[in-house]
Amino acid sequence: MTLSQQIEFGPRRRGPRLSLWVLDKALGSFIQRGTLQLRLPDGTRRRYGTGAPEIAIAIRDDRTLRRIAFNPDLAVGEAYMDGTLTIEKGGLYGFLALCLSNAGTGAGCGLRAARGWVRRFVRPMLMHNPVGKAQRNVAHHYDLSDAFYELFLDPERQYSCAYFTSPQDSLEAAQERKMRHIAAKLALAPGQKVLDIGSGWGGLGLYLARAARVEATGVTLSVEQQRYASDRAAREGLAERARFQLRDYRHEPGRYDRIVSVGMFEHVGGRHYGEYFRKLASLLTEDGVALVHTIADSTGPGAPHPWIRKYIFPGGYIPALSEIAPAIERAGLVLTDIEVLRLHYAETLRIWRERFLARQAEAVALYDERFCRMWEFYLACCEAAFRHSGLVVFQLQLTRRVDSLPLSRDYMAAAEAAFSGTQERGVGSGTTAQVAAIPVEA
Repeated sequence: MTLSQQIEFGPRRRGPRLSLWVLDKALGSFIQRGTLQLRLPDGTRRRYGTGAPEIAIAIRDDRTLRRIAFNPDLAVGEAYMDGTLTIEKGGLYGFLALCLSNAGTGAGCGLRAARGWVRRFVRPMLMHNPVGKAQRNVAHHYDLSDAFYELFLDPERQYSCAYFTSPQDSLEAAQERKMRHIAAKLALAPGQKVLDIGSGWGGLGLYLARAARVEATGVTLSVEQQRYASDRAAREGLAERARFQLRDYRHEPGRYDRIVSVGMFEHVGGRHYGEYFRKLASLLTEDGVALVHTIADSTGPGAPHPWIRKYIFPGGYIPALSEIAPAIERAGLVLTDIEVLRLHYAETLRIWRERFLARQAEAVALYDERFCRMWEFYLACCEAAFRHSGLVVFQLQLTRRVDSLPLSRDYMAAAEAAFSGTQERGVGSGTTAQVAAIPVEA
């Protein structure tokens, strides 16, 4: 039986035939592991692949069928937001995990390859992120209601990858461990000046000011985040040692002993990597240390995902190490340490997604159903990408001088243990920072 015979559309239904043919060919070659059952707008069903997991979805109208067939990267997310693609078995995360886990297994199709080529071709135009545009892009995502982020983040509002020792860790423990881990790599000493680029809601800056007794300055482009962080510093009596400014990092004056940037580099844009690292070099003191924590693509350079770019992070881009390292070298910085966090962000996103779904009714009351389906899709899609599509997190330690840090990494473990002990005894003694500040000759 030919494909055209299998598609039981009458003379008045010829429009969807091409769309179904394209989608059928794509899914037939794409789904090699697991099973996807598709219910079409006319109620007929098609089945792709074999074995577990078994996922069932429904496409509700011909327009959605056509859009998914020819532009799935954008249309699948939009259809879920609009309710014209629904999940009948296996859940949204299960569906996305099935798709992404099969991304490297099938023969694919020419149309999918062509879409990828077009995205790479236009990539330079998508990654231009000058000062004014950067602030608008940040406001799009971060200037949402405080109550919204409180639905799923930890009390420190760490909106970045946590550091897990096992999937059973609580989010709070893993985020606390992430801050200790970063503080240890910075080799802090009391009184040092620390710049936090992309300081978010201030959790890390406040932690460093409190635990290591440093002077922390945070810069952010989000009005809401700057207000929240400044208010919290005042409430906790840390306003003299933790200050937060509404400022683009490119406009930051002065020199700093330490610079940290967590979850901000993804917003820089590939065209601005040289500018970013040159600015870091100019802000660091001669023996300064910087730590850049960023999502990265371990499979090589790509292009911004169209749905994520349109709805979640306009101006965002996930870099590859091959794009980052040359910019570091040209800026005259020394790459002194790299750590690759593989599944840590997948576990972070899993917990965020579970918490968000548990309080979805509250999110709907703040915004609306479509907005909440958008966020559910975002969290599920990103978790699946970290498990199946080569996304990782890099922690890059940088210096201006090759002798700015001890010869071995042992000082990191010693400092992290000291930070942990300080948290158990009560913060403020300064013991942690003194252990962290091991001299280079040690």
